[in-house]
Amino acid sequence: MSKPFDVIVIGGGPGGYIAAIRAAQLGFSVACIDEWKNAAGGPAPGGTCTNVGCIPSKALLQSSEHYEQAGHHFAEHGIEVKGLGLDVSKMLARKNTVVKQNNDGILYLFKKNKIGFFHGRGAFVKAADGLYEISVTGAQNELLVGKHIVVATGSNARALPGTPFDEENILSNDGALRIGTVPKKLGLIGAGVIGLEMGSVWRRLGAEVTILEGLPTFLGAVDEQIAKEAKKAFDKQGLKIELGVKVGEIKGSKKGVSIAYSNAKGEAQTLEVDKLIISIGRVANTTGLGAEAVGLKLGERGDIEVDAECKTNLPNVWAIGDVVRGPMLAHKAEEEGVAVAERIAGQHGHVNFNTVPWVIYTSPEIAWVGQTEQQLKSAGRAYKAGSFPFLANGRARALGDTTGMVKMLADATTDEILGVHIVGPQASELIAECVMAMEFRASSEDIARICHAHPSLSEATKEAALAVDKRTLNF
Repeated sequence: MSKPFDVIVIGGGPGGYIAAIRAAQLGFSVACIDEWKNAAGGPAPGGTCTNVGCIPSKALLQSSEHYEQAGHHFAEHGIEVKGLGLDVSKMLARKNTVVKQNNDGILYLFKKNKIGFFHGRGAFVKAADGLYEISVTGAQNELLVGKHIVVATGSNARALPGTPFDEENILSNDGALRIGTVPKKLGLIGAGVIGLEMGSVWRRLGAEVTILEGLPTFLGAVDEQIAKEAKKAFDKQGLKIELGVKVGEIKGSKKGVSIAYSNAKGEAQTLEVDKLIISIGRVANTTGLGAEAVGLKLGERGDIEVDAECKTNLPNVWAIGDVVRGPMLAHKAEEEGVAVAERIAGQHGHVNFNTVPWVIYTSPEIAWVGQTEQQLKSAGRAYKAGSFPFLANGRARALGDTTGMVKMLADATTDEILGVHIVGPQASELIAECVMAMEFRASSEDIARICHAHPSLSEATKEAALAVDKRTLNF
């Protein structure tokens, strides 16, 4: 048995590895356990995000965007492309390289910060004398002892009841990132972040894509005006999205997948596809954690119950990221990881859930922070709204991408920014200014008075702020 660590982190995803690094920076002896493996069986820290989520999906989105630009948009710039071809295997190889670079980067950070890394599955064994024994099951079995335990075991894709993933024809996000050839017809169940991003990748590469969504509204969590604008763009691109459907029997065979469903009118339909991606959400990953061995309290859905500071029911046991309440977002997990490490050190780590940004990396991108207009109406809060279209933005015109707008919502009396919603080019980058402004409780007037570079897409944010007071300058 090794000497006790001050902090043991179970899980090396965005929340876990960041928690380990911050704890080490604060002077603690730290161990991090992670079981992800690469193709050769070696360690691949970074969790779902790095291995089968955020990073590889963005790599494929970028590759597919280049392909679509070359095939459909280069000509308007006077660039002729003849004999355009597609090598999916090379595209996937590039994606895998990007993933490995991130894996290796995390391993380097562990070494740099003198963090003990253990490759395997971590689980509670017992609690004794104010310490916890944690087993590591892997190529080399270990038994660690720690004073503080941070559980950051992430989440798994949710399967439809009676329809397990085979990762050949019926795919989770994992299998969706490994499709070796462009399917003629691709089906997706779930029009959320994963469904829209994966649907976009394969539509750009030539697949006929149909997305089935059970909810009657498109992107119900997004500001309604922004969601409608995005839906128009996706419809124009040829991404077929059916809302209000009820999925029935799903039959898989070597030839493909058959999905029986009823549409919004209640009419029976059948969708025949080569591949089916199921993206209906994720569930907390606590199987095999050994929670029962120490009495760690789990919720009805298998998640770990925590308080506002990420403390569990056990002393010195913390949990962060997808395995606890709140949005399942990598950056939310990172912020919780930093906050917990600082709380262990007696500091006052803080996470403001009201300023956690959301992003969908489609084209156009969709990003938002704070409250939507429908939420403000429901709460009966008086507000002012201003918007500015990218159609009137000089940089967007030069880019050749004028889809969408920036929309800002502010308190009717104090002018404090309550929410910002963007659909359009580089929304994922533009939202950062708005997050910072809201974190400092800025007013729309504050952004309206700040000098923004010209020409830049960020000018649309300034103009939306001006629009709150009905004084836009360029529209």
